[in-house]
Amino acid sequence: MPKTKSQGVVFGLLMSYFMAYGMEVFNVAIKMGYGTDLSQMPNAVFLGALKEASYMGLFVFLFSSLWGNRIGAHFMHRHKTENSYLNRLLRQAGTVGIMCPTMSMVAAILFNLLMGGAPFSQIIAIWIGTVLKNFPIAFFWNMYGAAPLTHRVFQKIYA
Repeated sequence: MPKTKSQGVVFGLLMSYFMAYGMEVFNVAIKMGYGTDLSQMPNAVFLGALKEASYMGLFVFLFSSLWGNRIGAHFMHRHKTENSYLNRLLRQAGTVGIMCPTMSMVAAILFNLLMGGAPFSQIIAIWIGTVLKNFPIAFFWNMYGAAPLTHRVFQKIYA
């Protein structure tokens, strides 16, 4: 875990980009028409996701730094246990609980309103639909993919 401010920034950037990339793989595959049958998606999904994650990762880093990490820490302290591993999972769950709706709003505005041409009057419906579609993936991708990968890479950098 980070011990200095600069290590915290590196950790935050790693987590932000790993989360953004994983979520963009899922969303690009859906946009390409693969819906729930992701076993048939082509390799092109990964390049498309890399392009979108390049800027979405910045939004993730910004909003997690502003409020996502703080709310996740508050959630963990509210439900704190004696088990440090369980506390880490609680913090991750709290952070995903606020970051998924936040990033779903960013995605609703960027991809549906600005790029897709949907009317602004539909923002609430688009946002709720985006949260419902992304929350399960965000939760499990964070728990079993992005967080373990971030910890492993961070430990390799600062070992």
